[in-house]
Amino acid sequence: MSSLIKGATRFAAAAALTVAMSGVALAKDTIRVAFGDIASVESLNLLIAFERAKERGVDVQSTFFKSEDLAAQAVVGGQADVGIGTPYALMQKVKAPIRMFYQISNLRFYPVVNTEFYKDWKDLDGQEFAVHSRGSGTEAIMNLMQQKHGIKFARYSYVPGAEVRAGALLQGNVKATIVDSGALRMIEEKGGGKYKVLNMEGVNATDEALYANTDFLKKNAKAVTILVEELLKTQREINKDPKTVVALREKYKLLPDLPKDLNAEVEPYFADAVKAKLYPDDGGSAAAVKSDFDFYTVSGQLQGDAGTLKEADFWTFEPLDNARKAVQG
Repeated sequence: MSSLIKGATRFAAAAALTVAMSGVALAKDTIRVAFGDIASVESLNLLIAFERAKERGVDVQSTFFKSEDLAAQAVVGGQADVGIGTPYALMQKVKAPIRMFYQISNLRFYPVVNTEFYKDWKDLDGQEFAVHSRGSGTEAIMNLMQQKHGIKFARYSYVPGAEVRAGALLQGNVKATIVDSGALRMIEEKGGGKYKVLNMEGVNATDEALYANTDFLKKNAKAVTILVEELLKTQREINKDPKTVVALREKYKLLPDLPKDLNAEVEPYFADAVKAKLYPDDGGSAAAVKSDFDFYTVSGQLQGDAGTLKEADFWTFEPLDNARKAVQG
């Protein structure tokens, strides 16, 4: 979050130019998507939906940045049309003309420690903790855990990718981190029983969402609606049968260079994700936004009283409403 806030002045100027830059010199139905991470197993549902949107004439172009804040900068500056993340702090501090419009996933993470060094939350007081990136949902969760348990980390280390953090934990490069269900399974299988999941309660919020400049959403409403339709349909298929991901990945030849050990994780990862209700069927709701306000104000990503925050300052549900009509529900 701090890097986003520190860049407020620079981003504000970029934001003012975004309206003029969005869509210029691009085909009418092109959508440039900025990921704040490398392509991985957990992004397969999005990549499948993107391929399906392409089949309907929307040229979805993906670019992968080193962090979510760099992806946000690209959207604010006009170098990308759609970002992936939860840039609440950016929207509140910078007043950037961007809005979230599709809820991709809920926060479902597991704090894990090496029991050779730590046994519980109090042992982490004054220690280093590894999260995904500045301003990420994993950082927000750990901000909340510090408050709940009356501790203070010495510092965060930023390690993008749950599988990467799990590998760093197994290799001894980090001693405490937070991972998703797929990475947790890898730790449990390879960790020799020396790693422990710490208890975590009271976390219910959006992990990742799609967001875009409001002018882009208006000018490209048809293309955006098609994209959201395919996201809804794809996620509903996966939630009904997680094995769908394996077949669709093969059909569209996605992540061909994925290491062999991760190839075997595709189906189990999505089976776990469906069981944990990681990916919502509805693409977002007013109730979900309220939960976000409650969580992100307590964890420090949003400032002020959650009850005074306005949905319209952060979200627009018009693309989702239009898509739901097309897919009936």
